[in-house]
Amino acid sequence: MLRELFATSRPVSWVNTAYPFAAAYLLSTGAIDWIFVVGTLFFLIPYNLAMYGINDVFDYESDLLNPRKGGAEGALVDPSKHRRILFACVLGLLPFLIVLAVVGSWQANLVLLFSMAAVVAYSAPHLRFKERPFLDSMTSSIHFVSPMVYGLVLAGAHFNTELVAVTAAFFLWGVASQAFGAVQDIVPDRAASLSSIGTVLGARLTVGFAAGAYAVGGILLLFTDWPGPLAAVLALPYILNVLPYLFLREQDSGRAHAGWVRFLWLNYMTGFFITMILIWYAFIR
Repeated sequence: MLRELFATSRPVSWVNTAYPFAAAYLLSTGAIDWIFVVGTLFFLIPYNLAMYGINDVFDYESDLLNPRKGGAEGALVDPSKHRRILFACVLGLLPFLIVLAVVGSWQANLVLLFSMAAVVAYSAPHLRFKERPFLDSMTSSIHFVSPMVYGLVLAGAHFNTELVAVTAAFFLWGVASQAFGAVQDIVPDRAASLSSIGTVLGARLTVGFAAGAYAVGGILLLFTDWPGPLAAVLALPYILNVLPYLFLREQDSGRAHAGWVRFLWLNYMTGFFITMILIWYAFIR
């Protein structure tokens, strides 16, 4: 069961939610305290287990039709164990949520509530934001941006123009990434009668939309304090990663999976350079 929960939480993506919180809180407070540790651990494991566990449970039937499921990109757990997965999600979340709610301001708690609502709404029955085109990309992006916003608000940071630009750029990165990820699933999603930004726009328009969102996100970073504008260059590898699929035919949309695999590794490279820029920023401010 522990192995299944580990696979369900998709450890390859843990850093994508823990890092934004940790970086935002650390840069805002300048301290590694117990709240930093609790918050980072929360967004590292329980948050991801809930986000992907709920998704794997309620997407089980459609995931059976998706050839990329059953590994690092989504677990296929027998339905007899779905109740235990949901129970583990709740059990993992509650202690952290209680502690964070006690130490956080009402503003921070509101952001945390919004973040958790997005996690549930994306996959839960009746809500199913993942099946609402464009809302699917926005909600998915919130999954990664909200930990950063929560870290900032929890630390009492002031949202100036530069910080708003960074947040908006990160949000557009998330929107673009989810949209591009939807391209590879167009065929299985249609087979399962699921709607997404990819099934509505089609492969070519969705790829173009993703490239445009990456580009606008990069441009926004030019309006940040130095050395923030250097991060704008990091949008280029993402754009170059999706452009080869700009003229992809619908029936061949599964070929975009190769670009998605590159995207997963690209995040680690980008994370390294972002870390260097953040260290530089912290050193000179």
